Amino acid sequence: MIDMDVNTYIAPEFIPLVLVVDDDVTSTLMLSKVLSRDGYSIQIVHNAQAALDKCQDRLPDIILMDAIMPGMDGFECTQAFKAKYGSHCPPILMITGLNDSESVDCAFEVGATDYVTKPFHWAVLRQRVRRTIKAYIDYKNLQDALQKERTLRQELRITNQQLHRLATVDGLTNIANRRVFDERFQQEWKRLQREQAPLGIALFDIDCFKAYNDTYGHQAGDDCLRDVAQMIQQVARRPADVAARYGGEEFALILPNTDLEGTTHLAKLVQHHLQHRAIPHASSVVSSQVTVSVGLTSTIPETSGSPSLLIRTADRALYEAKHQGRDRIVAYTALDQSSATPEISDAQTSNAQTSNAQTSNAQTSNAQTNVALLSVDDLKRYDDTRVQIKKTISPKP
Repeated sequence: MIDMDVNTYIAPEFIPLVLVVDDDVTSTLMLSKVLSRDGYSIQIVHNAQAALDKCQDRLPDIILMDAIMPGMDGFECTQAFKAKYGSHCPPILMITGLNDSESVDCAFEVGATDYVTKPFHWAVLRQRVRRTIKAYIDYKNLQDALQKERTLRQELRITNQQLHRLATVDGLTNIANRRVFDERFQQEWKRLQREQAPLGIALFDIDCFKAYNDTYGHQAGDDCLRDVAQMIQQVARRPADVAARYGGEEFALILPNTDLEGTTHLAKLVQHHLQHRAIPHASSVVSSQVTVSVGLTSTIPETSGSPSLLIRTADRALYEAKHQGRDRIVAYTALDQSSATPEISDAQTSNAQTSNAQTSNAQTSNAQTNVALLSVDDLKRYDDTRVQIKKTISPKP
């Protein structure tokens, strides 16, 4: 039977395979008889090329290689095995009548695992075969375990990525979800509070969206939400900008280092993209195509200020935009809702009142002024999207 020390490391039904490569028929018969008693499966070939061919079907667990053979000798054959199978090459035990140090060195240089000489010392040979097979089985078990671990790690990484996506990305619109918005808003508030830089917030609401769903169906409604989401995503170009689905047909932009004029400019870009896309909306009381109402604000966060108050300010501006007739932008400059004054979103002039309607020419002129008042960085970001804003978004009479 197989030595228990070896059998411990292999499956009970598994029998180690020994390949004997030797042109000496007497030696191969003796090796086969002795090793068979130890429970090994024996295969015998009489030249190096036959050994290489034999391993095409199954690699043995050890190769007993005669060093001196006609044609390709054992040293060359060992090199060929190592070149072909690399780290998967089974251990090679070199067997020869040579006992000079040069041959021993050559055997190890070409990759032999061990070396024994003829005539055989059978007890030594059997122990070396057993220990070499045991070490090889240990090595294969370790490689299998490492491969399983790598596979599990890869599966875990993919699963974590999927979970992270489910936790952070809105499944319908493929932009950030409300959870990400809340987390990033708090982070940016604290960061800009330290840097004393402005933080802009814009809230978007698709006008008459329920009527759109009722008219075109929920599948078309989903497509509309995706289209609007991507238009908003297009203007969130800086790494810190966040475009998110805020809830239902509402979307939001977090715009760090962006003042009120810059925030208004980006909101106008969204409206321009939407106007250019011209999604039909026959049931809208505002327009024949899909439109959005926008409420926005911007402030430099203070230690005594409240992040939630900034959101409420933008939300109140959005409410005002819908209250005034939709399809417009309303910007609030103050965080204190009790004293917040809505600015005319289209003109963005310092002394204008919310109730003052502006003409299309005035809007175009002031849209250009807004671009000029943006920072150098903002100008670089939006050079390719600067356009004449021809559509009036001031309060309608």
